[in-house]
Amino acid sequence: MAKTQRVGPRVGLYPGTFDPVTNGHLDVVGRAVRLFDLLVVGVATNVGKGPLFPLDERVDLVRAEMAVVSERTGTPIDVRPFDGLLMHFAQAIGATVIVRGLRAVSDFDYEFAMAGMNYRLDPTIETVFLMASERHQFIQSRFVKEVAQLGGDISSFVPALTLQRTLARLARTESSR
Repeated sequence: MAKTQRVGPRVGLYPGTFDPVTNGHLDVVGRAVRLFDLLVVGVATNVGKGPLFPLDERVDLVRAEMAVVSERTGTPIDVRPFDGLLMHFAQAIGATVIVRGLRAVSDFDYEFAMAGMNYRLDPTIETVFLMASERHQFIQSRFVKEVAQLGGDISSFVPALTLQRTLARLARTESSR
């Protein structure tokens, strides 16, 4: 049996809206970087979700948070915005694997269907699922935003810089009403 040779660096893609980036996201990234020579974190425009932060601010915040992980692990992490079909973005950056984080069984149904669709679009790009660590399995950006908007403490769900910027964004939004 002939052994196939890999050409070029192993590039993984971790896509999401990251509105805001959570400790759960950082947990998945911290483990995903061990699998690749380069991890690209793709920040989706996704205006349909009604993001708290505009795209450019999300990209800046994700870059700042990922720099800490990259420095700690020694694996380069590139953060890029994208709009449109995930598989087109994956092809454009040379990714061979899409990384998806799973929190609970309820995530699996959606992610399984998405992985199947992506495979049909490009069978050369694999999807890998990484389970969130137990202490992060319940964290969702949507819930973090809601708790923060209602005055709850989100400090255990997001890193310090994200906490600071989220609270500042909410204060600006509140004062403009």
